[in-house]
Amino acid sequence: MKLLLTSAGVKNTSIRDALVDLLGKPIADSNALCIPTAGYGHPMGSPVGAWRFITGQSSTPMCELGWKSLGVLELTALPSIGGERWVPWVREADVLLVGGGDALYLCHWMRQSGLVDLLPSLRETVWVGLSAGSMVMSPRIGREFVEWQPPAADDSALGIVDFSMFPHLDHELLPENTMAEAEKWAAGIPGPAYAIDDQTALKVTDGAVEIISEGHWKLFNA
Repeated sequence: MKLLLTSAGVKNTSIRDALVDLLGKPIADSNALCIPTAGYGHPMGSPVGAWRFITGQSSTPMCELGWKSLGVLELTALPSIGGERWVPWVREADVLLVGGGDALYLCHWMRQSGLVDLLPSLRETVWVGLSAGSMVMSPRIGREFVEWQPPAADDSALGIVDFSMFPHLDHELLPENTMAEAEKWAAGIPGPAYAIDDQTALKVTDGAVEIISEGHWKLFNA
């Protein structure tokens, strides 16, 4: 897959340009599926939050970008309907828009649904992550971000990329998300770890990482 791992969606022109580059065609010609699952696992998640994400009425632009088509893929429903139905939906999508919430809850349902097993075959599909939707691709999210308790009882995620992410750096509504706290977080991560603000994203193509930013960020444990 091609990855665009954001803190808060497509917040600026640079991130939007990176998305179009990964798609290889205009957004208006691209079919999208949005995945709201992570929001249900976080203490701050709610049905209203899921609705706002899906309908493009949140502060994290993803679903409202002008897609040719937009559908909803709820991972918790997939085990009950069988892959013969939902796998073609995923294969036909140009992009998966993966909302925020709890990264380990999302990780659990990616495994339970079978979506994670499908990812290696989606060579041209673009994964656009928002906060937890980005962090789930990491080997570890850090104990600081564990809310929902996974069966494994640790902070391990999918490990599709070899780095971890601390999103929402210096966010005005998250006073605990300072650079000093990010540095403490990174000290517990045994590998590369990026702290990024909401104007920053990580573009990953064939394992190569490119920083897309109109804000600020820092790489720890390089």
